[in-house]
Amino acid sequence: MPSDACANSEIASQKIAMRKAAKAVRKQAAATHGADAAQKLAEIGIAFAGVSTPAIVSCYIPIGDEADTMGLMDRLHAQGFALSLPVIVEKGQPLEFRIWKPGEPLNEVQWGIREPGPDADQVAPDIVLSPLLAFDAKGFRLGYGGGFYDRSLQQLRADKPVISIGVAYDEQRVDCVPHDTYDQRLDWILTPSGAHKFG
Repeated sequence: MPSDACANSEIASQKIAMRKAAKAVRKQAAATHGADAAQKLAEIGIAFAGVSTPAIVSCYIPIGDEADTMGLMDRLHAQGFALSLPVIVEKGQPLEFRIWKPGEPLNEVQWGIREPGPDADQVAPDIVLSPLLAFDAKGFRLGYGGGFYDRSLQQLRADKPVISIGVAYDEQRVDCVPHDTYDQRLDWILTPSGAHKFG
């Protein structure tokens, strides 16, 4: 996609078109790399971001073709990081982040997403790992269209420094992700080939 497509009046429609293509790319990447990619993500870890325990890391339970972070979460937990998972509170609102440890029960909600229950402690993470459909060289992320991560990062960053790390397959990189003023940029992208810092 040409670079000038990143800043015009048809951003919403461009995102919709890109999502369709990006889903197909991610599906193929997941089928090709599968468990091998998950193992590599776990081996890389997040030391590249310069964080240490007891920082709070928001992870995600993968659904569908999302890059599998379960092994990575096990490693972070073993290293002493506090883990949390995002919780959808309401459409159009930021996410909540609730403390969770591997093996603890989760509630299944819409779209097959699994979340900690309301009895879990709510926290403000220091690092946010997020799934995505596509990313570009400037750190812009194409999500699913709900805006949950953008709202959440904006809210978190208003209170303290927060590191945003997108997790993806290498094939998910594109020339340009259409973006608007409310889109929050990633600080890093983590793929099976390694980690890359933006800007």
